[in-house]
Amino acid sequence: MSFDIARTPTLHAVATGDEQQLVENLQERVEAALLQAVEVPAVVEATEAQLRAEQRFLSLQKAERALNQFAKNAGERLVAMREAALDAVIESAARDDKLEFKGLAELASLESRSRQATRAIGRLVERLLPLALWTRLREESHAAITLAQALEAVAQERAERVLDQLREAVGEEMILPVDLSKGVAGALLARAEDLKQRGLQLSSNADSIEKSLGR
Repeated sequence: MSFDIARTPTLHAVATGDEQQLVENLQERVEAALLQAVEVPAVVEATEAQLRAEQRFLSLQKAERALNQFAKNAGERLVAMREAALDAVIESAARDDKLEFKGLAELASLESRSRQATRAIGRLVERLLPLALWTRLREESHAAITLAQALEAVAQERAERVLDQLREAVGEEMILPVDLSKGVAGALLARAEDLKQRGLQLSSNADSIEKSLGR
């Protein structure tokens, strides 16, 4: 190391002069720290709750699609069945045979199922899906903020470790300013801030749904 302290009183110490290598090392350490954060029990629990809420919402969407398809098919069948059932009654009466109401019974059964499917769709659209979306947003918001808090804790731990190492390295004759924002701790804090902002936005979206539900 060669420098003129009279000309360069402020020094920057780096592990390597290769800027690309520095970036890659930073990214690797940030990813390792992220893996450490996602294994925190509170984060695991929040993530699992988010996944359950997501699966519930998706299953209700699937139910809505299935019921809509049933209602569509039933509507098409009912048009044909009504005429066929009435024609069967008329023909049986014309033959002076026992009146044939079997077709009408099948028609009534399909009409009843179609009405119930329509009611189920209404309940899904008006209540269950919005409630499931509200739950999903709440859990996603909680998971994001919980992960942000875990990242902040990891950043704090790393920063304290770095400062302890620096205290051992410097003597009492020196005041050493340290910019941790450009290191792993700073990168983790930036990600944590992004997660918190996302969590707040998700919470705000959930609030809007909650008002629409009258909760």
